[in-house]
Amino acid sequence: MREVMIEMGFSSAHALRGYQGKCENTHGHNYRVEVYVRGNELNEIGLLIDFKDLKAATRRVVEYLDHKNINDLPPFDRELNPSAEHLAGYFLHEVARQINDGRVQVYKVRVWETDTCSATYTVD
Repeated sequence: MREVMIEMGFSSAHALRGYQGKCENTHGHNYRVEVYVRGNELNEIGLLIDFKDLKAATRRVVEYLDHKNINDLPPFDRELNPSAEHLAGYFLHEVARQINDGRVQVYKVRVWETDTCSATYTVD
């Protein structure tokens, strides 16, 4: 099994609905997201995936969230609370929709809210 990972950053605001404390108020983070892809088979030139393609897929999700209030954006406006845990799952599913094929799979995403706090979403 081989694995590649890219990292990207973005800045957004959010408020945690139902939270009892300061995070129930709108506040911002300089998020960092790591996207991990795995697979057994390399392509004809020896790559699991071109970093450029993985970055482009991730950038499309980042552009949707960057410098916005995440609570205003579907599915975080009603369906999902914009926690780091839900953001990690959202990134995984959105990037996987663009990248996954029979050879490669986005299987893990880690979202950092701060330098010391992150949430990870993983699929088997």
